[in-house]
Amino acid sequence: MSLLLTDLLNLNISDYTEKIIAEYIWIGGSGIDIRSKARTLPAPVSDPSKLPKWNYDGSSTGQAPGKDSEVILYPQAIFRDPFRRGNNILVICDTYTPDGEPLPTNKRANATKIFSHPDVVAEEPWFGLEQEYTLLQKDVKWPIGWPLGGYPGPQGPYYCGAGADKAFGRDIVDSHYKACLYAGIDISGINGEVMPGQWEFQVGPTVGISAGDQLWAARYILERITEIAGVVLSFDPKPIEGDWNGAGAHTNYSTKSMRSDGGYEVIKKAIEKLGLRHKEHIAAYGDGNERRLTGRHETADIHRFIWGVANRGASIRVGRDTEKDEKGYFEDRRPASNMDPYVVTSMIAETTVLWKP
Repeated sequence: MSLLLTDLLNLNISDYTEKIIAEYIWIGGSGIDIRSKARTLPAPVSDPSKLPKWNYDGSSTGQAPGKDSEVILYPQAIFRDPFRRGNNILVICDTYTPDGEPLPTNKRANATKIFSHPDVVAEEPWFGLEQEYTLLQKDVKWPIGWPLGGYPGPQGPYYCGAGADKAFGRDIVDSHYKACLYAGIDISGINGEVMPGQWEFQVGPTVGISAGDQLWAARYILERITEIAGVVLSFDPKPIEGDWNGAGAHTNYSTKSMRSDGGYEVIKKAIEKLGLRHKEHIAAYGDGNERRLTGRHETADIHRFIWGVANRGASIRVGRDTEKDEKGYFEDRRPASNMDPYVVTSMIAETTVLWKP
């Protein structure tokens, strides 16, 4: 890229004008594709309710027919824009028909209902989301760092590894980490994963609907950074068949009762309820998850529900600290890397707090 182009890209418009650029972000028809477009606003905005609604052509995203293609964007959450900087913003939106009905692909609307239920609000549900992903070479869709058409050495040295033969894509990962902190996302860490070319970042703890907003914003920023780097981002739950780990989105969860004295009993009751609704949860936890949840590679078999303390081959894992302190949180290890965080977080809250078996 020429120096002049770089200079122009780095222009801080906030030094010269009150106007700002707002990048409106939404989820497309597949449920995992992230779309966005930008508009100029007359002055800085920090409250999403002060932002104008907008529209787009839903027939081009698989969300509306051509003869009635208009979909309306409702701004819901604002983050600082790490690409344009200054006062410019990223805006997480959800999608509605012109009559104000949420689209079928708008999973945020139902999640908001669950999270605003008084019983759920009183429990202050905290989430910590672990997003695993794989970086692929652009034209061959094969993990970065892998020999073309071949395989690297077996798993073992790559998890949290360092060195040119073990860690592939750290510049992308670190750029993403800093960009998320700049944006105002509660990103809490990153690490190299078991399969080479695979990484993880964590978002949380965050409360209620904010967990979904922040994870989608973090995914968007990662898509943009991989775009710049010329690398393809994959959320496939099992990108490479065979003796390689899949990619999940382990979901850590607690309520006020679980974090208080006697919380371990509340946790055990919640896990029991999750077991009773295992099939419904699995159906909502991401496409292609059956390729990942095989009972091998740190997973429980998709058809069995088991929980245990410090057991990474379980559906639900309780940490040693939680057992020892008799209060804390647990981890649902079933969600796939391509899950919708609005669906997963609200479903866990609904099953454990609202559902009466």
